[in-house]
Amino acid sequence: MQEVIDRYGRRLTGLRISVTQNCNLECFHCHREGQKEASEEMMPEEIGAIARIGASLGVKKIKITGGEPLIRKDICEIISEMRPYVREISLTTNGILLGNLSDGLKKSGLDRINVSLHSLSGDCLSRITGKDYLPEVKEGLRAAKKANLSPIKINMVVLKDINDFEIPEMIKFASEMGATLELIELATDRSGCNEEYFKKHHFSLEDIESQLSATAHLITHNELHRRAQYEITENGSRVIVELVRSMHNTIFCANCTRVRVTSDGRLKGCLFEDGNSIDILGAIRAGVSDDMLRDMFISCVSNRKPYWS
Repeated sequence: MQEVIDRYGRRLTGLRISVTQNCNLECFHCHREGQKEASEEMMPEEIGAIARIGASLGVKKIKITGGEPLIRKDICEIISEMRPYVREISLTTNGILLGNLSDGLKKSGLDRINVSLHSLSGDCLSRITGKDYLPEVKEGLRAAKKANLSPIKINMVVLKDINDFEIPEMIKFASEMGATLELIELATDRSGCNEEYFKKHHFSLEDIESQLSATAHLITHNELHRRAQYEITENGSRVIVELVRSMHNTIFCANCTRVRVTSDGRLKGCLFEDGNSIDILGAIRAGVSDDMLRDMFISCVSNRKPYWS
């Protein structure tokens, strides 16, 4: 296995693969994985080929994203295609379809799940996502736990004056579900920082982090991005709260060890960088050699640079 390291000392260890741009929600804050509209999607065997080439260059973990990945009828086949090549496969979903699919996902080789849930209020969910899907996501979380798709993470994008006051309630809910709560700051690119939308909705987690630091029994860090993880007690149970604070965060970017793949098969070094994306799907369909596909990965990694530095 060949290891690939960029100019900033960041070793490639992960892929974040979007398998669709389609979704059954309309979250107003969605960044669509930094992807513009796509006219096509990769086939399962094509995604498997990307996983195989990535693994030959040091990739150990794959995160499946969308859109909503569970919309794809062949999602279990996609997972099966990737399974032989990496140590861990995880998936981010809104949870609406998770109740009926958890067992099949586990049998296909999925290790764990992230479920996006931004509020425990139906009205608030409708405001953020266009739908109150709380009953479905609760059912999905129970099914995922039963299928041992763990550790389960609940992803909450914290939005100012919309759901920021729900953080204590979400910590309690995560504790009851036996899940990690991932609190995520709203992110944008450099140009978006001065836009009214971002100023209106961005909620800094700085004060929350100070509170967690003061009360945590244990503080650790996720290897990816050095994201802080705080183990606290809630209602007599231990629960982990992880903070995702990417904005202007040089430590976050300095510890980014993954490459992104868009749903139409382009390699990207960063969520906010489009200029150097590489059409690996076109190369696969043209039947190029594995060596040439590896060269495309290496080129993508060598062009990477920390967005916030």
